[in-house]
Amino acid sequence: MKKNMGGADRAIRIILALVVVALYYFNVITGTLAYVLLALAAIFVLTSFISFCPLYTL
Repeated sequence: MKKNMGGADRAIRIILALVVVALYYFNVITGTLAYVLLALAAIFVLTSFISFCPLYTL
């Protein structure tokens, strides 16, 4: 896979993921919304670490 993410994009994704995890930890978000956002946060972290986002190739 060719890398298609820059440093700023990776940092923003990690920060957003950390915010979602913190909101869940402090019970600001709950229920189905929390699980959907946590799944999205996990995807953000994964794509940040591998520096590749499949949606950017569309």
